[in-house]
Amino acid sequence: MSLVTEEIKAKAEIYHGDEICQEKTKFLLKEVGLPNGLLPLEDILECGYVKETGFVWLKQKKKKDHKFDKIGKLVSYATEVTAVVEPNKIKKLTGVKAKELLVWLTLSDIYVNNPPTGKITFKTPAGLSRDFPVVAFEVEEPSSKEVVKKANGLFKVAEHQEVKEV
Repeated sequence: MSLVTEEIKAKAEIYHGDEICQEKTKFLLKEVGLPNGLLPLEDILECGYVKETGFVWLKQKKKKDHKFDKIGKLVSYATEVTAVVEPNKIKKLTGVKAKELLVWLTLSDIYVNNPPTGKITFKTPAGLSRDFPVVAFEVEEPSSKEVVKKANGLFKVAEHQEVKEV
């Protein structure tokens, strides 16, 4: 059963489509002080955010398993992921599990310390927790020279680059 009710939707900013939802997800993570690669979802159908309560949801076409190579951990994201966000913290998380040894553990909270220690903590509903380096969950964003702008439905490279034949 979905945690996203019509009552919640009535109070929310809602977006549809993978491209805008990817952008909004990364922006929200950055805005609350969490690494931008924390939610590597694909084919997002819908995302929503209730600013007053911090409630967020993401719906994707199918569940996604993602390996965070820098720490060697496999994480599974359900078709619907929900959470409550606040500065430096995600709480009441649903739809996310991490594989530890041979067992899948449900995650309920994710937070970074303030002042920053360079560590991010993942917590289960049972109270177990594990720390990892924040950099393991950061995705490199394009530099200003690589930024591509959309104009009239066409892509244009922001800076002219000379191409030489070899």
